[in-house]
Amino acid sequence: MSVSDREANRFSARAARYARVGANVGGVAARMAGARLFGLKGEDLSNAAALSQALGGLKGPIMKVAQLLATVPDLLPPEYAQELQKLQSEAPPMGAAFVKRRMAAELGPGWQGRFGQFDLRPSAAASLGQVHRATTQDGVALACKLQYPDMQSAVEADLKQLEIAFALHRRMSVAIDTREIAKEIGDRVREELDYAREAKHAALYADILRDVPDVRVPTVFPDLSTKRLLTQGWLEGEKILAFTQGPLELRNRLAHAMFQAWWHPFSRAAVIHGDPHLGNYTVFSEDGEPRGINLLDYGCIRIFHPRFVGGVVDLYKGLLHDDQARIVHAYESWGFRKLSRELIDILNIWARFIYGPLLEDRTRTVADGVKPGEYGRRQAFEVHRALKERGPVTVPREFVFMDRAAVGLGAVFLHLRSELNYHRLFEAQIDRFSLDDLAARQTAALEAAGLPLPA
Repeated sequence: MSVSDREANRFSARAARYARVGANVGGVAARMAGARLFGLKGEDLSNAAALSQALGGLKGPIMKVAQLLATVPDLLPPEYAQELQKLQSEAPPMGAAFVKRRMAAELGPGWQGRFGQFDLRPSAAASLGQVHRATTQDGVALACKLQYPDMQSAVEADLKQLEIAFALHRRMSVAIDTREIAKEIGDRVREELDYAREAKHAALYADILRDVPDVRVPTVFPDLSTKRLLTQGWLEGEKILAFTQGPLELRNRLAHAMFQAWWHPFSRAAVIHGDPHLGNYTVFSEDGEPRGINLLDYGCIRIFHPRFVGGVVDLYKGLLHDDQARIVHAYESWGFRKLSRELIDILNIWARFIYGPLLEDRTRTVADGVKPGEYGRRQAFEVHRALKERGPVTVPREFVFMDRAAVGLGAVFLHLRSELNYHRLFEAQIDRFSLDDLAARQTAALEAAGLPLPA
């Protein structure tokens, strides 16, 4: 096949995807417009389920994009957001013939001889690829994540539809200017296509968490990895939801491990694991007893400039000591502009919710009386309603995954019904915090992992 033929095929695949995805997004837009303009209710769960099924059949990044859309308040009707959240864990797998062709494309025609065993049946299917169990020739257990074909075209097609959805949102809602949010989602989803980058993310986390025994990071096998195939050591573990009815001491131990898995990399290297999907955490055991957390999947990693972490600490200190000047400085350091007293009060609604468990020096749940699926919903609605009255606010792009990860982490704590002194845990993470020290640690960690410094 000639280069021009391959280009034509890629163009045809992208055009076909535009049509299929566009029809579904257009249907969502029509329902949204009808609900807003004519006061209709989005009660038709069968339509939402049909959309979920159609998008799941398409596979690819549209599933991840759909989940990210649910993080923007009031963008999708609740029943659609609920259905779309199911996509990542319920994506239909691809068959054995497909797997053989894809593995040969990545490792060559003799690929099977490089493994001791390779199970052609996937153990998990997700948005951009599927995972297969295998072993090295020496019998070491492996997890091989194999990317679906033509994902780059799929990403661009899906992100174009995302732009349409956000443009509709801007016309129908004056509360939030979503331009920066769309850019952030686009950049992060494109990064997830590069499994070589994900391997570097895993190496970064292995370095940062090397002294945290309650959190395990899988080892990357570079000789069995490519830009579209990521081979790592298999980490045995059980789903975290299997422990929600366990004794409080165990639930607290797992919650503490989750806290370290999230806040330790953030405070030490200005990096977060941005995908709070419960399938990305499992519980490992030692001597038959659950001990800690396996942290899986490093595609969605957000690396911040150290000044962003400085803003997080400044806002915490400002709220803790009612220091208005420090609060304003924190918001400005993140990129908020034209901060009126009214806007600061609105932003503080969300800030006091996110920081609430960290501000109280007592043992408590992360949110008393709140169900995991409802975590942050009331506060987001309150902020959105207040912003509608004030006019559009441009949300700095860094907030997309910061807030998404924070809400996801809080939901895990609610599932576990953990009772911890989050204030003291956080204080330990920021003890003797210094921007210069953070910048030096981040530079060393990123250079060791082969990753670029943030702009």
